[in-house]
Amino acid sequence: MQTRRKRLWNNRTLLLMCVPAILFFAIFAYLPMPGLYLAFIRYNYTDGIFKSAFIGMDNFRFLVMTGDLWRLTANTILYNLAFIILGNFLQIFIAILLNELRKKWFKKVSQTIMFLPFFISFVIIGLIAYNILSYDYGMLNGILKTIGADPVKTYSNPHVWPFIIIITYLWQSTGYGSIVYFAAIMGLDSEIVEASEIDGANALQRIRYIVLPWLKPTFIILLLFSLGGVLRGNFGLFYNLVGANNTSLYATTDIIETYVFRSLMNNFNFSMGSAVSLYQSVFGFVVVLTANWLVKKTSPDNSLF
Repeated sequence: MQTRRKRLWNNRTLLLMCVPAILFFAIFAYLPMPGLYLAFIRYNYTDGIFKSAFIGMDNFRFLVMTGDLWRLTANTILYNLAFIILGNFLQIFIAILLNELRKKWFKKVSQTIMFLPFFISFVIIGLIAYNILSYDYGMLNGILKTIGADPVKTYSNPHVWPFIIIITYLWQSTGYGSIVYFAAIMGLDSEIVEASEIDGANALQRIRYIVLPWLKPTFIILLLFSLGGVLRGNFGLFYNLVGANNTSLYATTDIIETYVFRSLMNNFNFSMGSAVSLYQSVFGFVVVLTANWLVKKTSPDNSLF
């Protein structure tokens, strides 16, 4: 006990720095946990949370029977897998390209240009997309009409939206995400690179045998963190690009977040929204544990715990 107290006292500065983060998670992650009870009741305003009728797993059973749960799960997972896989590979590719640039001024200008989309609000992105894709006033249909082609009804065609959403996400986030990999490359010992150049290694060989193995731990850690949110959709992106009430696009654009928003704002069904959110959290927790277990089996040094 005395040794523990001494250790805590010796690390008091580090512990003090952790206090804001501890308070944040305590207030916003742990204190709201009793609200999970909403998922197991038929909530009404008169009785409140803890006096409403307890219905057990009926909310989850209803979601499964209507088929909404499978559609929402599939859409959310597939989009997030596309974001994670394509996003990470593009970020690594851009980070390596930036590292290979020799002119510092061009490197800084390139980083700034790629970094700017991250600061553009999803509201603005949705407005830009609407001005391009709108049937009556969009730039795309204006060009098609000018050349004598038939206009396209983008907001009624669910099959084109996966491409639009993924491209928009990559455009907005890739520049920012590449900074992490670029910073990791900057930590690479320059003597190793210089030794490889003396031994006759060309740029592709340096990238393959030195840079990519060096980035492997960073990639695995970021992948594990990303998998934790594989069932958490980017609500801002989907809501501002597509909206939450365009029924013709539900098949390919409806994700868990938009469903929960619709349940709360349109149907006032707090219990159903809570049931979906709880399912989302448990699924993400299981995915992280499973992915970490697989990483620990193959590469123990790169696992989270």
